[in-house]
Amino acid sequence: MKSTLENTTLLSQGAALKYLPSILEDVFGIFDSSVLGCLLRDFIGNLPPLRLLKQKLQSLTEIVNSKIFQSYECREMLLHTTIPILQELIAKGEEEEACIELLSNILEVLYKAQKRAEEWLTHQSGEERQHSEDSELRKVKGHVQVILEQLLRTVNRRVIGLGQEHDLRSHYVACMAAILNQMDEAHYSSYIQAFSARTDLVDFLMETFILFKDLIGKTVYPSDWMVMNMVQNREFLRAINQFADTLIQMFLSSSSLELQLWNNYFHLAVAFLTQDSLQLENFSQAKRTTILAKYGDMRATIGAAIRDMWYNLGHHKIRFIPGMVGPILEMTLVPELELRKSTIPIFFDMMLCEFQRTKNFGMFEDEILRKLDSEVEGGRGDEQYKQLFQSILLSCCRNHPELAKPSEKFVALVTGLLERLLDYRAVMNDENKTYSMSCTVNLLNFYKEIDRRAMYIRYLYKLKDLHVSYENYTEAAYTLLLHARLLKWSDEPNTAPMQGSHSQSLHTQRQLKEALYNQIIHYFDQGKMWEEAIHICKELAEQYESEVFEYEMLSDILQREAKFYENILKVLRPSPDYFAVGYYGQGFPTFLRNKVFIYRGKEYERREDFEMRLLTPFPYAEKLQTTSPPEQDVTDSPGQYIQCFTVQPVEEARDRFRGRNVPEQIVNFYKTNNIQQFSYSRPFRKGPKDPDNEFATMWIERTTYVTAYPLPGILRWFMVTATARTIISPLENAIETMKKTNEKILTEINRHHSEPSLPVNPLSMLLNGIVDPAVMGGFAKYETAFFQEAYLTEHPEDQASIEKLQDLIAWQIPLLAEGIRIHSRKVTEDLRPFHERMEQCFVQLRAKVESQYGLRELPFLEERRGGRPHSKLPGPETEPPSRPHQDSTEPPPSRKSVSCAPERPPEAEERKSDRRENRSSTFFGYRRQEQRQSVLEPPEPKEEKWRLSWNMTESCLAGAEGKQSPLERDASAASPSATGASGSPRGFAGRVKSASKAPPLPRKISSSVYETFMEQNATPNSGKQLTVDGSKGLKSPPPPPLKSKRISQA
Repeated sequence: MKSTLENTTLLSQGAALKYLPSILEDVFGIFDSSVLGCLLRDFIGNLPPLRLLKQKLQSLTEIVNSKIFQSYECREMLLHTTIPILQELIAKGEEEEACIELLSNILEVLYKAQKRAEEWLTHQSGEERQHSEDSELRKVKGHVQVILEQLLRTVNRRVIGLGQEHDLRSHYVACMAAILNQMDEAHYSSYIQAFSARTDLVDFLMETFILFKDLIGKTVYPSDWMVMNMVQNREFLRAINQFADTLIQMFLSSSSLELQLWNNYFHLAVAFLTQDSLQLENFSQAKRTTILAKYGDMRATIGAAIRDMWYNLGHHKIRFIPGMVGPILEMTLVPELELRKSTIPIFFDMMLCEFQRTKNFGMFEDEILRKLDSEVEGGRGDEQYKQLFQSILLSCCRNHPELAKPSEKFVALVTGLLERLLDYRAVMNDENKTYSMSCTVNLLNFYKEIDRRAMYIRYLYKLKDLHVSYENYTEAAYTLLLHARLLKWSDEPNTAPMQGSHSQSLHTQRQLKEALYNQIIHYFDQGKMWEEAIHICKELAEQYESEVFEYEMLSDILQREAKFYENILKVLRPSPDYFAVGYYGQGFPTFLRNKVFIYRGKEYERREDFEMRLLTPFPYAEKLQTTSPPEQDVTDSPGQYIQCFTVQPVEEARDRFRGRNVPEQIVNFYKTNNIQQFSYSRPFRKGPKDPDNEFATMWIERTTYVTAYPLPGILRWFMVTATARTIISPLENAIETMKKTNEKILTEINRHHSEPSLPVNPLSMLLNGIVDPAVMGGFAKYETAFFQEAYLTEHPEDQASIEKLQDLIAWQIPLLAEGIRIHSRKVTEDLRPFHERMEQCFVQLRAKVESQYGLRELPFLEERRGGRPHSKLPGPETEPPSRPHQDSTEPPPSRKSVSCAPERPPEAEERKSDRRENRSSTFFGYRRQEQRQSVLEPPEPKEEKWRLSWNMTESCLAGAEGKQSPLERDASAASPSATGASGSPRGFAGRVKSASKAPPLPRKISSSVYETFMEQNATPNSGKQLTVDGSKGLKSPPPPPLKSKRISQA
């Protein structure tokens, strides 16, 4: 066998190895076992080491499986030959399959021999048992010791060296588990003591802890192979506990403490406790019962060991804070009640340890808040844990008065965070991400309050990503703006962790802020919030122009800004609707339960579509059919009730627009954006119902909702933080209705001036509903309800309001006149009879209103650019037209009478003349360009032609109750008087310079002019005095005097 020759010698050696095991059964009874063991040892040992390795291992495997290996003498000699061969080959990674098979068979034989010896001992008496134990069992354990000392570390290192996907890794792990299974305390003790150097022992323990942790986290067996996983865990648990004793005995003193070794132990123990295969609550009841019966709940065992090891650290604990906060937190979050009760007190011990050293526990607090966020988001933690955490820590604090107040504050902080994190996790994986956004905002606000900037920024970007996925670009821009506002225009380095798509090349705060601003501008542009984008552009432009002098980038940003200005005036932006939504009942999550929110609808979204989208996440919720707040039985019920209705935005006064010509597109934006107050009006009846006039008893309950933040913002909805309810009387309701009607007419007129191609149908419906009493009843119902002597006698305090309503009715006439003029110009021949009918009704309506409430004429504001509607908000520069004084007893001048203006100083007269020329007293008037030589000289007479304000046939106008038709009145006033002053034409006529010149550009009606006059009427000396006639009831006020522009000069 020692020969190294080839050919026939090699073949003979191979044949001998192959057939030798087959004759061992026959010769075992002839030779003595010790002699046979020596022969086999020499037979295998004489073969050259590298010759016929595979055949040698196969022959040894067959010998191990034969009866001869069960003999102690033969086994003793063969093991001393076989183990060195295995050690060398496994370390080199050669013939691994044959080595694994041989080692597995050896361990199996030893396991059976040990079990036979232990079983035999159970049937023996005490003396026999002692004698047998000293012989049979001791011999088997001796052989295990041989394998342990030479192969355990070799196998461990081979497992570490093999890749995760290697086919043989699981086989090596099985061999390692078999070795550990046959080790007892004596084996562990002798093995530890066998290390000659302390560093070698530390290396072995570090290798073992890392290996165990890796195998626990990346198990080599399928998850459904319960038996193998549980056997592996059982042996790992025994080994961990044995090595824990070694740590206490050899590595705990001040001079010998191995900090990294202890850290590795704690991390390994926590990883073992939290592994999926030990979480029994995730298994079926049958599987859970089987595991508990055979293996027990290993989490309780290792949890108690971790707790004991922590307390054994003594004064070394401070060295493990805050490093061990995360692993301990992960352990306490395991949903096992007894484990939580035994391990949560470790947190208080950490707090106490740090407090005794630094008089606070800031490191512990920071770490637990940071780790709690990731752990709960990963699926750990529940309501029971929150309650246990609170109760256990507060009870621990009672024994330490110096920690009472800071501990209570800390517990409140953690429980508040837990509540928000649990809400966030509950909706995080929902298909509808709407409520994920709410919970995300709750979390980022929480982190902002406690000044945790990194976590705050983290959730800002989570919220931004959610908005972008739902195309909520406006809200995404506002979200990013919160991060940008935290940065400075400086070259200071970024300290917060980078988030989002921004590359790591943005090293300074200036670079990051610039990148954020460009992204914000892009999102605002997509959301059509160009006003907000312009603000960002201006700030960037200031930096490019004055700080970094990047003129090329300045050019780009100014071009973008100019485009946004153009979009504001030219691109159609539909106004969003707002909805109030109440979530009532205990069935909703805490962040929704019994709360009211204001939602900002999407473009062109109907309330029905919004409600369907709202109810989708709550298929069992019931929609309340009323808009009044629900009773307590609804809010306390276990069900889910949703209330939804439309609310109106309440615009705040904007001083920068007051008294200025502002395009409608600009004003309309602020009517529905940056709004924090919303109102809802619910009509109800008070007193006996009047079947002929419902307005007399129509009261309004107006509820005003105040949201936590203005809309739009970082969400499409915000919670209502305050509500206020007011009652609107029928008279006040009538005033508001008239104001809104006049505003609708103004809007339609300006729209048609701006866009001549608009269809006329909406204007037709609006005008006909007002001028034709058969359609809507007109304002005659108001006259019947409020303008009677009986009402004024019963409600004298409403005198001013009645005058205001009458004034609004009077102001509606010039608006209707302009609307009908536009309608006459655009109506088709098919609708001409409809238009003529509407004109007839208007003539009667105007005659009635002017005779009862006086004549009103609205000035027009000259268009600065053609075709664009403007609004002029009330301001100190806006002057009302002349009106009769409340206390005047002089009869009003007739329509054709002429009065002389009093003399004024030349400077004052010139300023007054300029102001008069800056406003027009009739529709389609324009600012006169000719300048007078002297304000005291009468104007030079001109040939002027008056343009009719609407197209009415003379036959229609002449037949209006026998009164002078508007056309006749306009014609009679068309020629100037001999003194050069024109008469005061009634109706709504305008003038042009001459017949040869083109008419001026159309002028838009100021939507707030009549409101300005209403403000003037509210003063004590500006109201109209109603007179009472016993036979005829209320008398209408006299018509206002002629305007100064139509009064001849003295």
